[in-house]
Amino acid sequence: MSRSTTVPEMEAKLRKHLARYEDQGHGACWLRQEPIAALVEEALLEFDGDRYRVIAWCIMPNHVHVLIETSGEWTLDRVVHGWKSYAAHEANKVLERSGQFWAREYHDRFVRDDDHLTRAIRYIENNPVAAGLVPVAEAWLWSSASYGR
Repeated sequence: MSRSTTVPEMEAKLRKHLARYEDQGHGACWLRQEPIAALVEEALLEFDGDRYRVIAWCIMPNHVHVLIETSGEWTLDRVVHGWKSYAAHEANKVLERSGQFWAREYHDRFVRDDDHLTRAIRYIENNPVAAGLVPVAEAWLWSSASYGR
């Protein structure tokens, strides 16, 4: 690390590099399959308005972006564990496989203000556009940008 590069700058560069890697479609891409994407969407929305409020989401071929506001005793780690546990179990049944489905860890970020919230929603909903999968966010079936179409 050079003297002029700070740890937060290095972390930001790493996040951008990882995002580009994910968007290039590396890995198994099980979420590209409609039944798998549908059950992940079902898991995300199942307790919307109860345990948490879903603000934005996007199910990409090999990863998921979700922006939520938690409620009461439902901490982010409990919510994410529930999604991952249910989706992994059901997806492995559909795929007729066993074993790890999700990466063990997840990346989270605290939303600081309304401007950050707006940028986060835009980033999530435009992820398929940035990855070159669709020309406009609303064209991606598995996201809040097109939900209810």
